[in-house]
Amino acid sequence: MSRFPTELRRWRTARRLSQLELAIRADTTQRHVSFIEQGRSRPGRNVVVRLSESMDLTLRERNELLLAAGFAPAFPESRLDDAALRPIREALDTILDGHLPYPAMVVRPHGILVTANRAFELFHEDVDPALLAPPVNVFRLALHPDGNASRVRNLPEWGRHITENLRAQLSRSPDPSLDALLAELEGYLPPLPPPDDVLGFAVPLELGSADGDLRLITTLTSFATAADVTLAELHLEAFLPADDRTAEVLRRRWG
Repeated sequence: MSRFPTELRRWRTARRLSQLELAIRADTTQRHVSFIEQGRSRPGRNVVVRLSESMDLTLRERNELLLAAGFAPAFPESRLDDAALRPIREALDTILDGHLPYPAMVVRPHGILVTANRAFELFHEDVDPALLAPPVNVFRLALHPDGNASRVRNLPEWGRHITENLRAQLSRSPDPSLDALLAELEGYLPPLPPPDDVLGFAVPLELGSADGDLRLITTLTSFATAADVTLAELHLEAFLPADDRTAEVLRRRWG
């Protein structure tokens, strides 16, 4: 029996959509969605594609839903070293170098480091070499006691900036391995102090360094129109100075 009815219901529930809401988004009827979830109707490929798009699934998740329905995946998944992605790799290198003297990195899902510019060395100071052995997990590097945790002056707030983002990902795309990573990271965080005048978790990273304390803010960029699974899952995180002194230190070190 096809796994599709169960998978469709699981994803619809994860997206907190009723059958009627999904039907309206996918330009079909609630009765049709109900019959599909009961296994009484077998949808065609186009219907599966519309349903996955209507639930805003990632490209990987859309491929998995197609496979569950008995169809071939719609999106290729290239290796990062494939010739087809060479122009993308070159473009990323250009972006990373252009962001100097400020740190920037490219990561895969679960915080796995793909590449970074020279200024990323800022996060190597006094770190256990084991945490820098490939594959580097930037979340673990940031929050592990043998990583940057001792240097982060606002660890409770900054750490929750990371964990809350991961929790938001999990709410949209349940993943046991990401859930386990989140539990590990939360175990490294001290209690959150009483709130002050900072709203939510939108706080700068306050990081100790050989040149004194630095303050950094971050930006996150993704390939929103990517048609390749690997490319769609990459994110570029760039750090910017939050004050003049931080900018001066970074220019002096990597300018």
